[in-house]
Amino acid sequence: MIDLRSDTVTKPTAAMREAMYRAEVGDDVYKEDPTVRKLEELASQMLGKEDALFVTSGTQGNQIAVLTHCRSGNEVLLEQDSHIFYYEGGAISAFAGVQTRTIPGNKGEMDPRQIELAIRGNDIHEPETGLICVENTHNRAGGAIVSAENMKAIFEVATAHAVPVHLDGARLFNAAVASNCSLKEFTQYTDTVQVCLSKGLGAPIGSIIAGPKEFITSARKWRKRLGGGLRQVGTIAAPGLIALSEMVDRLSEDHHHAKILAEGIGSVNGLEVVNTVDTNIVLVDVSGKKLTSNEFIEKLSDAGVKAVSFGPSVVRFTTHYDVSKQEIEQALTFINSI
Repeated sequence: MIDLRSDTVTKPTAAMREAMYRAEVGDDVYKEDPTVRKLEELASQMLGKEDALFVTSGTQGNQIAVLTHCRSGNEVLLEQDSHIFYYEGGAISAFAGVQTRTIPGNKGEMDPRQIELAIRGNDIHEPETGLICVENTHNRAGGAIVSAENMKAIFEVATAHAVPVHLDGARLFNAAVASNCSLKEFTQYTDTVQVCLSKGLGAPIGSIIAGPKEFITSARKWRKRLGGGLRQVGTIAAPGLIALSEMVDRLSEDHHHAKILAEGIGSVNGLEVVNTVDTNIVLVDVSGKKLTSNEFIEKLSDAGVKAVSFGPSVVRFTTHYDVSKQEIEQALTFINSI
C-alpha cells in the first residue's frame, strides 16, 4: 500500500533505530537522562527559547501549554479549524477548565483586528482572555503556512493586552523549510511553542514544548500530573535527536512530491485540488466523481492507496519520508483509474 494518510505513519530510520539501541539513559523525572537533556538543549536553541521539555505527543504538549498559561475559567482564542479545537477531544476544557472562542481564518491566518476585538475587558460577566493559540502549518487549511508577518501582528496585539501566545507548531519545520528561513523567524512572535518530532521528521514518538525557563518549570509539573513523567526515556528521545539533526532539510522533498501529486490530480476529470499546496498536504474535492469522500477512499484503498476523509466530499493526501517520487506517480495512476 502507498500510505498517504498522514506523515505520522513514517517508520523510524535505520539511524534512529541504532540510536535507540545505543542511547545513554537515566531517570528523566530526576532530570538524569543525558539523551533527553541533549535533545531539549538542541531544541531550545533551534526554537530560540530559554528552555524546552520533551513530551510524549503534540496533543499532550498543547494541553500542558494551556494548563501552564491559563487558570480555570479563562478563555482561549484560536482559529476555528485549529487542531487544538478540532482534534484534541475538548481536552483544554476537560483538563484546564477553560472555554474556547474561535476566530475565522483565511488559509489558517486569523485577522489581528478580530483577535483584538475578541480579547475580553474587565467586565465581571466575562471570562478573562488567558491565551491566544496559533497553528503553523495549519492542518485543515491544507498545510498552509501562516506567515511570519501575520504572527507578528497577532503577537503585537497580544503583547499590548498582556496575553501570551502559544504556537501549535506540529509541522513548523515544514513551514520553515518551505519559506527558506529559520524556525526563529516564526517563534520570535510566540511566548511558547510545541513542535512534533513524529510527523515529517520521522521519529517514532515525541514532541517538544519550548519557552521561558519559569514556564518550562511549571510545564514539567503539569507533565507529571498528566502521567507524562517518564523514566529511562532516552531510548525514545534518541530518534528525536536524529530527527532534528538529519531530517529537517529533506522536508523539501515531501513538498515537491505534494506539488507533483496536486498537479497530477488536477488533470483528472471529476477531481479538484481545493488548497494552495504550500507544504506536504493536498486536499481534493471528489464530488465531481459522484462519490462521497469515504466511497472514494474505499475505491482508492482497493487500488492500493490510503488517504483520509476531510469532510463529506474532501480527501486529504499527505506526503512524507516513506513515500518516494515513484510511488507518488504510481498513486496518480491508481487515482486516475477511479
